[in-house]
Amino acid sequence: MNRQPLVSVAEAQARARRRLPRAVYDSLVAGSEKGLTVADNLTAFDQLGFRPRIAADLPPQRELATTVLGQALAMPVIVSPAGAQAIDPVGEVAVARAAADAGIAIGLSSFASKPFEDVVAANDKAFSQLYWIGDRDQIAGRIERAKAAGAKALILTLDWSFAVRRDWGSPDIPERVSLATILRFAPMAIAHPGWALRFLRGGIPDLTVPNLADPGQPAPTFTQAFVQWVQTPLPTWRDVEWVRSQWDGPLLVKGVFHPDDARRAVDAGADAISVSNHGGNNLDGAPASIRALPAVVDAVGDRTEVLLDGGVRRGGDVVKALALGARAVLVGRLWLWGLAAQGEHGVRDLLTVVRSGIDETLVGLGHGSIHDVGAADLVIPRDFAVTFDGGPRRALHAA
Repeated sequence: MNRQPLVSVAEAQARARRRLPRAVYDSLVAGSEKGLTVADNLTAFDQLGFRPRIAADLPPQRELATTVLGQALAMPVIVSPAGAQAIDPVGEVAVARAAADAGIAIGLSSFASKPFEDVVAANDKAFSQLYWIGDRDQIAGRIERAKAAGAKALILTLDWSFAVRRDWGSPDIPERVSLATILRFAPMAIAHPGWALRFLRGGIPDLTVPNLADPGQPAPTFTQAFVQWVQTPLPTWRDVEWVRSQWDGPLLVKGVFHPDDARRAVDAGADAISVSNHGGNNLDGAPASIRALPAVVDAVGDRTEVLLDGGVRRGGDVVKALALGARAVLVGRLWLWGLAAQGEHGVRDLLTVVRSGIDETLVGLGHGSIHDVGAADLVIPRDFAVTFDGGPRRALHAA
């Protein structure tokens, strides 16, 4: 049977919904509590319009390439870390290969299903995510492991306050694959044979988190690691400075929203920050990430690389983020839907769709390079951006 390539993110999401058991699909789309923030991540992009231009003297090939944390990227997109995927047995290795083909970097979650070493082998532009779990000796060990494996950057993620409450319920994640587990989940497998056959053919893995294994110890289950995470005292800026002292490569602090936190992150040694609300899975009721982006760019954009994470679904969204000052974006649900719909092929298709969308948007705006876009290319509602001091945002003046 000839494979029908995915032609849009919406199509991939629809296929993922049909193919996955409801509990698995819900885990990909849900936000914390009522889902206000995850909804606003999408609404905010919809509120931004474009100011198209015509008859521009454009080069035959538009410039989409950039650099982030010292890595050359074919387009300003990075695969965002996402943990506990129960979508495909090849998992993050398949995503890493697709990202490598697209010429972009991948961030691997601490809660990923595949070891970081396997992902680096598939894509040498691999960033290792670090959550503050356990004591400093354990965390230092994970940093050393990332160094030894060849991580190009460390992603210190600070934007999750254990907000697992959801009005629609949280997904049921078993401890391990056992006969009892198989029997309990059998109805889902029968109702979704395509999903079940992937795992039967690819091998049913233990549901563990190998990147949080201590040296010489078996990988903990997701639940074991999560419990340890919840029981670990929350990190402070002193801990961020300590991580900086342990890691001599590029450091990205993910989860920044307030300009004051952006300044603190840069002062603590961050080489880049990601404006993020954890895809709507952190503090519900926080505005969309892109609403905070202009203020953060105002605060630290001349001192560090500013990235945007949250709500990006298409190439036009990428350009909107760049126009408000982001250097690049991170995408999460997008690749999860591609993986769910058609495995590695699906991820590759969607990255191609996003690349085409960026290029088409540049043509529509009359620009030959992503580095030429700015706020003047956007139609921005007067009350769009979050302000933190009552003053206007310089990044919006051109609008």
